Amino acid sequence: MKKRQKKLILIFLTIIAFFPTHLRAKSVWIIKSSVLYRNVPVEIYMPSDYIISKTFPLVYLLHGYSENYTQWGKITDCQQLADEYQMIIICPEGYVSFYLDSSVDYTSHYESFFFQELVPKVHRELSVDKNNIFISGLSMGGYGALRLFIRHPQYFNTAGSTSGAVDMDYSLFLPISMTFWGNTRMTDDLAKVLGPPIFWKDNSISSILRGDREFHRDFIFDCGKEDPLFMSSKGLKDSLDKWNIPATFITGPGTHNWDYWKKSIPHHFIFFKQHLKN
Repeated sequence: MKKRQKKLILIFLTIIAFFPTHLRAKSVWIIKSSVLYRNVPVEIYMPSDYIISKTFPLVYLLHGYSENYTQWGKITDCQQLADEYQMIIICPEGYVSFYLDSSVDYTSHYESFFFQELVPKVHRELSVDKNNIFISGLSMGGYGALRLFIRHPQYFNTAGSTSGAVDMDYSLFLPISMTFWGNTRMTDDLAKVLGPPIFWKDNSISSILRGDREFHRDFIFDCGKEDPLFMSSKGLKDSLDKWNIPATFITGPGTHNWDYWKKSIPHHFIFFKQHLKN
């Protein structure tokens, strides 16, 4: 009997030793990216009762410009959101890529990284409900979330954007850069990704949608009325209405800051829950 007990204990310890550490409620992956030519950190939150025998909806949360993959965990309680909505939350590092494939910098092909390296790893290592994959983000990340959703609607259920930089406009971003950083930092970084400002407008969300008139999917986006990006969001909503795209637009008091995003992001999770597919 003692020999049998020792054998069972040994088996148990072996299972524990090899049990994937990423199944903890919160963890960080480091992806050695051959697309981005660097190590990419990714923060993961899973429901506290996560089990590999059950599939869970998935939400990608993209951070804003000048921040990193830890931003969402600082703004709000991501673990609480994962537990309350029973969803896996993935917060990848996005650098200042605007989450697109640059036409001028071969080391900044973020869209390719997302679908060639991040997505396969997520589905290989986590128990994901493939019918319920969502994406959202703030500012630069809000732009990235909508762009990735529009360009890859077969992968995502729906998407969200809060205070999204939806209009790629030099004349808009230059004063924002001067106000927030006192220099041309933001427009300089955008030029490294998009090239000369004359090409920027082609990357606006409305321009992308104009080039894909078959797209008629619902999504949610919001912006505070005191936000310097508010008029861009309102303009996008006007275009969506004209094209009969059934997007949900929310606005109210608020500016471009963490207090606003802490209040806005729960609405996205409610929206995602309402759009769950069986």
